[in-house]
This record gives sequence, structure tokens and C-alpha cells, in this order.
Amino acid sequence: MIVTKDISLRRLIRWSAHHILWLLFLMGSIAFLYQFGYISIKIPWLPVSVIGTAVAFYVGFKNNQAYDRMWEARKIWGGIVNDSRSWGMMVDGFITNQFTQKQFSGLEIRQIKQRLIYRHIAWLYAHRSQLLVATPWEHISQGGLMSRSARFYQDKFGVGLVNDEVTKSGLKSFLPEDEYDRLVKHVNTATQIVNEQSRNLTDLRSQNLIDDFRHMEMTNLLKSFYTLQGKNERIKKFPFPRQYANMSRYFVGIFIILLPFSMIPELMAVVDWAVWLAVFISALIGWVYVMMEVVADYSENPFQGMANDIPMLSLCRIIETDLREMLGETDLPPAIQAKRGVLM
Repeated sequence: MIVTKDISLRRLIRWSAHHILWLLFLMGSIAFLYQFGYISIKIPWLPVSVIGTAVAFYVGFKNNQAYDRMWEARKIWGGIVNDSRSWGMMVDGFITNQFTQKQFSGLEIRQIKQRLIYRHIAWLYAHRSQLLVATPWEHISQGGLMSRSARFYQDKFGVGLVNDEVTKSGLKSFLPEDEYDRLVKHVNTATQIVNEQSRNLTDLRSQNLIDDFRHMEMTNLLKSFYTLQGKNERIKKFPFPRQYANMSRYFVGIFIILLPFSMIPELMAVVDWAVWLAVFISALIGWVYVMMEVVADYSENPFQGMANDIPMLSLCRIIETDLREMLGETDLPPAIQAKRGVLM
């Protein structure tokens, strides 16, 4: 997530320089053909402007829907934050000797609470890690220049900005060794971690450390985690419909190709040297349309490890800090800080 108030001109140029170059080359080549009489075709401005208006509406629709996907993902993670705090509160307040026949020591109860909270923290990081696995339609999976550009953006303005020690350590900090070895072998580790929580709650109920009502309330919260996880997986695993995502790119291309055949002869009719002014004006108009398309293209996938992503690592760290403070811990990890204006 970009956290600076403005996107600097330097970053904007770095992001779009290759588009500026090919647009200038295209417009300049066509202007050269006009200037030296190789072509004389002139497309009336009216049909080009109608196409441009239609393309603007279409790309605007794509931007709207891409933003909706991103904002929905942020709302889902907001739900994870809220429900995680509720989970910590329930673990801290519900697990007591109130209903037990055998009295558990304070240390034993603390260990039970720590296991439940640490396992939930493991679920957070496992879920985040799974959401970052590239899908076939994301930029990094495309191959060629697009894939290399995506890797560059990931390294310079994305997941490469942080030392992702939790994912690298394989969640061993929060899961017992035997549990870790068993759970990481599953296809969906995050799902199995929540299921492990449910089994643990059943054991606690059998020991009367929680009563039926508390067991039901805590189980309902686990169901909420499944719901939120499923919503994130829906966004991750169901792409923005390709007929919308790809057709807008073709429409922008058609408009850019037609544009100089109307703009250049139109300005040449005013004064001969205006042909070179038309190059920059046509390239500028083309750049605006291209960047509208690119913004939507990079916003439609909020879990691909780039600058426009939901700041999942930061949110996980916030939740981890809150829950460990509920356990009374004081040796807490530092908050994730923004780097190069990007919070991951």
C-alpha cells in the first residue's frame, strides 16, 4: 500500500517511461510519414473522438471494478483484525477454573491460552503466505517483459522491501514442532490450523475449562475466520473477468492507433511545423489512456506482492502485537514500517 500523499514525478516516470518511449516512437514515425508525403490519409476527428469517449467509459468501468476488489479485500482484512482481537479476548477471559473439578495451575492455564493465541498468529501468517502464491493471470506469471517488470516491482516496491522472517521460518515460532510438521504438509495449511483450534476447544470442553456456551461462542468465531479466509481466497482465485480485463486493452490500442491519423493532419492544416507538436500531444493523450488501463490492471489483484497490495504483513504484525500483549508479553516485535513510501 502506497502511504505517501503524492506519487513523486520520479516514480511516475520510472513506472511509465517505457510507455512514453513507445508512444513517442509510434507518433513520431507516423508524423515522419506525413511530413515527407509518404501518406496523406486523414481520419475525421468525430469518429475518433467517439471511440475515445467509449474507451474512456469502458476503462473507467474496469477501474471501478478493480478498486472494488481492492477495497473489498481491505474490508475483509479489517474483519480479520476485529475478530482476532475478539478471539484474544475470549481466550483470555473464557478459559478458567470456574467449571473444572480438577484445579489447573496458573501456569497450565497460561500455556493453554498461549497455545491458542500462538496458533491463531500462525494462521494469520500462513493465510498471508498462501495469498501471495502467484496465480496464472497475475503479472509475474506472464513471462517475458511483463514478468521481469513484475519481479522488479516486487523487489523494489513490494514484498522485497521487508525481511519476511515469519514466512521464512515456516511458522515454527508459533507452532509446536510436531504440530508444525503435521500441518505444513497439507494443501491448505491455514484451513487445517483453524481446524486444529476446533479440536483443541473440544479437548478444553471435555476438561470443563470452558462450558457449552463458551465453547459455542469460540467455535462461531472460528467459523468467522473460515468465512473471512474464504472471501480472500475468492478474490485471489477468481480473476477479474478476462473479457473485461483484456478487451479494454485492445480498445485502448485501437484508439491509440487511430489517434495520430486524425490529430497529426488536423494540426498540419494549421501550420506545417505543428506536425511535431502533434507528436507530443498525441503521445500525451495516448499516455493518459494507457495509464488508466495500467492502473486498473495493477489494482485488480490486491494480493500479488506489489506496492498497491493490501498491507497484510503490517496487519498481521498489529494483530500479533495485540494478542501477545493480552498474554502479558512485553518482548514484542517492532511494527512494520513503510519503506520507499510503501507499507507491506
